[in-house]
Amino acid sequence: MKGGVLGFVLGVGAMVALAAVGDSVRRLFGSSAAALSGSAEEAPSMEVAVAQGLNKKSMKSFGSASFDEGGLGARGTGPGGGGMAMPPPAAAPVMAERDSDDAFAEQEQAEPSEPGADGAPVPTRAWFPETFLFEPLVVTDGSGQATVPVRVPDRLTQWRVLALAHSRSGAQAGAVTSFAGTLPTYVDPVLPPFLRSGDTVRLPVQVVNTTDKEVVAALKVDVRGAQVEAGSRTVKVPARGSAVELVTVRAQGAGPVTVRATLGEADAVVRDFDVWATGQPVVQTRGGSLAAPRTLSLTGPADAQAGSERVRLQVYPGALGVVRSELAAVERRPGDVAADAYTLLLAGQAPTLLQALGETPDAAALKTLAQVAGQRVLRAARAPSVDVATRLAEGALAHPDNPVLARLGERLVDQVAKAQRPDGTCQGGEGWQLQRLLVATADCARTVRASVGTDAGKQRAAAFTARSAGVFERYLPQVKDGYTAAVLLAEGAVTGSVADALRTRVREAVKPGADGTASLSVEPGTVRADGQEPSVAEATAMAVLALQGDAKAPLADLGAFLLARYSPGQGWGDGQANRVGLRAALALFKDPLPSQVRVTLERDGKTVTEGTYDAKALREVLSLEAAAPGSAGTHAWTVRAEPAVPGLGFSLALAAAVPWKNEAKGGLELTVDAPKEARVGQLADVRVVVGAPASLPLLFQQELPAGVQVDAASLDALVASSRVASWEVQDGLLSLRIAPRTEGAAPVQVSFRVLPTLAGTLQAGASRLDVPGQPGITSLLPPTTWAVR
Repeated sequence: MKGGVLGFVLGVGAMVALAAVGDSVRRLFGSSAAALSGSAEEAPSMEVAVAQGLNKKSMKSFGSASFDEGGLGARGTGPGGGGMAMPPPAAAPVMAERDSDDAFAEQEQAEPSEPGADGAPVPTRAWFPETFLFEPLVVTDGSGQATVPVRVPDRLTQWRVLALAHSRSGAQAGAVTSFAGTLPTYVDPVLPPFLRSGDTVRLPVQVVNTTDKEVVAALKVDVRGAQVEAGSRTVKVPARGSAVELVTVRAQGAGPVTVRATLGEADAVVRDFDVWATGQPVVQTRGGSLAAPRTLSLTGPADAQAGSERVRLQVYPGALGVVRSELAAVERRPGDVAADAYTLLLAGQAPTLLQALGETPDAAALKTLAQVAGQRVLRAARAPSVDVATRLAEGALAHPDNPVLARLGERLVDQVAKAQRPDGTCQGGEGWQLQRLLVATADCARTVRASVGTDAGKQRAAAFTARSAGVFERYLPQVKDGYTAAVLLAEGAVTGSVADALRTRVREAVKPGADGTASLSVEPGTVRADGQEPSVAEATAMAVLALQGDAKAPLADLGAFLLARYSPGQGWGDGQANRVGLRAALALFKDPLPSQVRVTLERDGKTVTEGTYDAKALREVLSLEAAAPGSAGTHAWTVRAEPAVPGLGFSLALAAAVPWKNEAKGGLELTVDAPKEARVGQLADVRVVVGAPASLPLLFQQELPAGVQVDAASLDALVASSRVASWEVQDGLLSLRIAPRTEGAAPVQVSFRVLPTLAGTLQAGASRLDVPGQPGITSLLPPTTWAVR
């Protein structure tokens, strides 16, 4: 069934929820290890086939499998306990999906069909989504019927359709039906989740005949991205039977591989997988904003393996992304007075900020955030010092509709205004240096100017600003560092010639970075108003605010540094740093995104990859990725956006794989003995010997060849015997955590079993032994080659 119509008759005016889940009719990879090796007559029943299939693994399209790509996946101990949640009465979803554990990646874009013997095109199956329909609400007509037209995917499987409905009066009902998506005769190549460069494998291609007559047809297997041997032949399939043909594929270089299998005029299918590089991954990353074309210098390794050089350009929203990230993370961060004040300020300003950036605020979530932060601020404001008052006042004043917070803000501002001394300074105390006193006075001036909604407030702010301006003019010769100058400018405490002089000092303190960014250095002994040393990120944010409107200022480079130092979990640091960092990001990226942006990546003036995005897409992180052969040596990479968009940031990564080398540091010793003779469908032993100084926790990692599964029972036995603390398997990578050895103990010896499922010459990845958290202690063994018969 393809492009069919699903019809349901239900109660009049009902709301319907549908879900279609597929039962695998042909989980082909479970044809047993014997069938995979070419013995089709030994194929077991479907139930056995499902049990023996490979686990599904996610694909890596960028570089090779790496020990440095992030955290390990959690070890699975059995089927997940998830299920389908009942939708709320007001939303009746329609969803169709297939429950499958296929062990290969499948191409989702259909390719042109090839003509058959009579000139008619052979239908090509190339669309294999797991979920192909989701309708949140289906309303029946007056006769109680609803029709949902769908395009059914190219999977040959049995689909179960679940319909849930409720009436306007609240009555509920459900129904289940099914339909089959199949063909009389079809072809199915069995693909691994990945291969490694240099692998030679015999790929099984199964031909299934569901008719009552014998089928004799031409089988043709074409491979793009790798070499294929004997890809064309004639197959004879008995009635109601199947046949397995073996095709030899040689993966010579890293990159995507597409396999197209055609069975005469009956069927054609297209699927793909990745070939990973076998070398050690090397990645260089640069970042910036798309406010103007950015040219960066990247040096690729001279010994990069063929096909391993790839480039990825990620585009992410600047100010909008930061605001959304901060709203999601701010409540979970460790709290102090500055953090609570920042949270309250963000909750109050977020509606205006989001609307200005083209986003719709979530009023309920912001109200909850404001309530939590408001309670914390009220506790801190019972008897605040002047320093605490300067932190809390702006956040309270950001909620004019809340009378309690609005009155609190006015009281705090009045407290700060009355704390100004006759000489114009604010705060101060025993042991304070002049630099800290000037920064604290600028903070007070910003706080007093935050409340100018009344005539009294305006007069108070004018008087405070006039007296403090005299302080800054008087001590201008003593302002030597860029951070203090930036604070005085960023807080709006100075104007005229004093501001011009300070602006020059800020520009002189800005230091260019090797990656094309720029930052404001912090001189030793420089502190904030609270006595803490500011981070370079906070100082750079102050520089951005200080140099607004300065044509000589490298604002794009400063903004690039600021975005690169932002962490979704921690922001730019503590509450004070986050307040300044967000102000700077909004000042740089305040304009809404345009309706369309074309992003281009060039190397030495020649386009490598490009893409056009609309405004909706630009609210998420986007990626452009391409092969980059010839990147060895130093090249100029240019990232440009048309039109230029300050509100977008980018991250450019150049990846390659270089030959592995033996490495041993810190007294670690590692020996790995692979199976001397491995056969498809038969368990084989891998022996590992680990030597290390006492009291060091160890992490052993082994990249497995394509199609090689780890026997979970053998790993559980290692855990039970305390030889191994835990184990994980993810994307062909086995990790064993080994507890610290006692003094004088013999080297640790562990053995585990593996099950090859593909025949051929297969490349295992590197073997590595590390001490978590201590990168200087390691032992590394280059990749090896396994011969599987």
